[in-house]
Amino acid sequence: MLLTFTDDSAFTVTVQMYGGIWAYPERANHNPYYIEAKSKPHPLSDDFSMKYFQTLYRTTKPTSSLKAFLATEQRIPGLGNGVLQDILFQAHLHPKTKLQGLTEIQRNNLYWSIKNTLLQMAQQGGRNTEKDLFGANGGYHTILSNKTWQKPCPVCGGEIIRQTYLGGNIYFCPHCQPPA
Repeated sequence: MLLTFTDDSAFTVTVQMYGGIWAYPERANHNPYYIEAKSKPHPLSDDFSMKYFQTLYRTTKPTSSLKAFLATEQRIPGLGNGVLQDILFQAHLHPKTKLQGLTEIQRNNLYWSIKNTLLQMAQQGGRNTEKDLFGANGGYHTILSNKTWQKPCPVCGGEIIRQTYLGGNIYFCPHCQPPA
């Protein structure tokens, strides 16, 4: 989409894969995904506390995988498949691990990995797999993505695996993120 203004400035929006572009009068967007996302705290806000995270964890089906927990049902708005790869890598957790198999320490590591990884991405202008309005890639260099999966693991030097899972690719190091 391209909007050109009378002063010759412009605003462009592109969508890749899943997304949409909408313009509504204030409070007129009744899209259920939007409404659900707006009702939840932003993961970088103080409201996204450990207590809130534990509530999300307790109210999700225990047999859900970590990928499903993080990237479905708008549990954590804005957190999708692309960012969960590095979050799980930093937490040393496999994307297919079931919630019921996590220890308290692993849950704590996951929480802090969400906060810290998303903060790094925000501070660095997004991931290097995405472009800003000017076509420049973000400054956060992904650890696990379509740009890195054929390179060795940056921690152990082992092979990074790419698999299709729950409607998208997952990337993981079987040594650093062993299956549970």
